Amino acid sequence: MPETLLILAAGMGSRYGGLKQLEPIGPGGETLMDYSIYDALRAGFNKLVFVIRRDMEAQFRSTIGQKFERRVQVKYAYQELEKLPSGFSLPAGRTKPWGTGHAVLSAAEVINEPFAAINADDFYGATSFRVLAEHLRSGAVDYAMVGFILRNTLSEFGGVARGVCRVDTHGFLQNVTEMTGIEKDDGRAKYTDTNGQVNPLSGEEIVSLNTWGFLPSLFPGLREEFSEFLHRHREDRNAEFYIPSAVNKLVETGQGRVKVLRTPDRWFGITYRQDRESVLAGLNQLITRGDYPAKLWIS
Repeated sequence: MPETLLILAAGMGSRYGGLKQLEPIGPGGETLMDYSIYDALRAGFNKLVFVIRRDMEAQFRSTIGQKFERRVQVKYAYQELEKLPSGFSLPAGRTKPWGTGHAVLSAAEVINEPFAAINADDFYGATSFRVLAEHLRSGAVDYAMVGFILRNTLSEFGGVARGVCRVDTHGFLQNVTEMTGIEKDDGRAKYTDTNGQVNPLSGEEIVSLNTWGFLPSLFPGLREEFSEFLHRHREDRNAEFYIPSAVNKLVETGQGRVKVLRTPDRWFGITYRQDRESVLAGLNQLITRGDYPAKLWIS
């Protein structure tokens, strides 16, 4: 059975100002996606599914796809605004993608096996892919999520949104609460709530960075959740259907359990253009330590 990595690469990068998933970051011109795929292949994954947009297909295939098609099985799925459940139509003026939950759902036709799902524009570290691979191989009937330590995921250049997790004593996810405007605060962290109130965080909270392990049984429930989302938000041009929200509902209704797999690794991301240099410095540190070669791929 294939061990599949689903890579969500259809984002528009509005805050970054471009297609950051295709941005060369590493010393050999690698994207952050390259590092994730490198770690996934080392962990034993042998099938890649890319969720992309039709308008970026040519650039994506020439920059990313062709590199891996000769190394591993590669499939493509397309996140399209018009790809909606029966009975729904695209609201006038909607141009923004429907969100990560819709992106995962877009891949339902090309995935029939357990799979991991990640964002294309994040660096997760080797531990994430190792523990996900082990979970998927175990035959567990539970879903999984890699949980990061909040302080290892913050930007030096502004507030970020994170899914802060509540985990029970057995290591299962109880819920994910989306918090925005999370910033470093003298060795700890803080966030600003919807009322403008600043609240303290320890920095040790477990957070979700969209690093999931799923079974194909996810798709029917996800499709139902997306329909309910459209009923509530069909006229909102900016509302997005996020994976954590859908998973919360599945957990609450008893349709699935999610095992939290913890990692001490540092997360890198380029939410802001200023993050680029700090990400490169972090990658160079890992290369110097011997975790990665200076050039990932030898043609």
